[in-house]
Amino acid sequence: MVVYYYKSAILILIFIGTSLISNANGITKHLFGEIFGQKVYQYTLVNKKGMVVKVITYGASITDVITADRNGKMGNVVFGFDSLSSYTGPQNALMGAIVGRVANRIAGGMFTLNGQQYRLSANIHGGKMGFDKKVWTPEESPSGKQTALKLSYFSKDGEEGYPGNLKVSVTYLLTDDNELVIKYAATTDKPTHVNLTNHSYFNLSGGIDPTVLNTNLTIAADQYLEAGGGNIPTGRLINLKGSPLDFSVAHEIGERIMENHLSLTQGKGYDLTYALRSQSGKLKLAARAYEPISGRVLQAYTTEPGLVFYTANHFNSTLIGRGNKPSVKYGGFCLETQHYPDAPNQPKFSTTVLNPGQTYKSETIFKFSVL
Repeated sequence: MVVYYYKSAILILIFIGTSLISNANGITKHLFGEIFGQKVYQYTLVNKKGMVVKVITYGASITDVITADRNGKMGNVVFGFDSLSSYTGPQNALMGAIVGRVANRIAGGMFTLNGQQYRLSANIHGGKMGFDKKVWTPEESPSGKQTALKLSYFSKDGEEGYPGNLKVSVTYLLTDDNELVIKYAATTDKPTHVNLTNHSYFNLSGGIDPTVLNTNLTIAADQYLEAGGGNIPTGRLINLKGSPLDFSVAHEIGERIMENHLSLTQGKGYDLTYALRSQSGKLKLAARAYEPISGRVLQAYTTEPGLVFYTANHFNSTLIGRGNKPSVKYGGFCLETQHYPDAPNQPKFSTTVLNPGQTYKSETIFKFSVL
């Protein structure tokens, strides 16, 4: 058990009943469990303002993001589980995990690259045993005056059907400005496809409001990707203006979620890719969420061209979360920054091809504040 005491912006941590390992970098870790004969650790990062981020090496998954509300009360703003068995169980819908080798959907579970066709183990989220189900290798390292946790994974040639030996890493950096910075990198020895994202579910009320329907959201996009069967993009970009999908100005998430629009009815809520205005590959604001009960604000910045907005349409009481608490439909929302789904089969989309000698790089920042 971990007990937190906050006083004068200083965080005192008392670890009870668990092995604790710490180092000079300000990161602590403890054993979270074992799977595949490998130990899984949970790392805790704390900044000077008392914000806490926890990550486990299974799936390189964010398990906790603990931030203050407008009254200074700390609360956990991401969905998570208490045990490794829940993260490895069938009910885990990528909670906080890194998704790859290619996030989201690939039509038919196949693609052709340089004249050769590749068949994948599944058509979504990297395959049946994607990066979210792997144990990553940790490396604790300082980054300037901040503290960072780097997690690495080696994906062998042919894994889940993808070509090339891929060396991939994700670095989590918690700044003293309450920014959770996520930096991705990858190299390969054969041409392949790479499209990584993080799949955290946010509820900025800290669980006070069981749903996110009252959260105000803005997305920096004027178009979205039309999707057909299986939520596979058709290749067409559709203007958002005048539709219940338009968040170019702030709307409550629940304000129009029940409207009769195909993209809402077929997904039973929001589950679509927004084409962000900036396609420059440089960091830019992608979305802003404001939760009125807590006063918490989340701003998402990314180098990616797309943002998948998903409202946990599948959540229900059979999904038991942290503290043995059942989840509810619309209990969280995802802001998945990434290249467009099915890019390997859509030549008009920005490419996800990574060649030998190149380095895949991507960055997303989740910045927290209050009003």
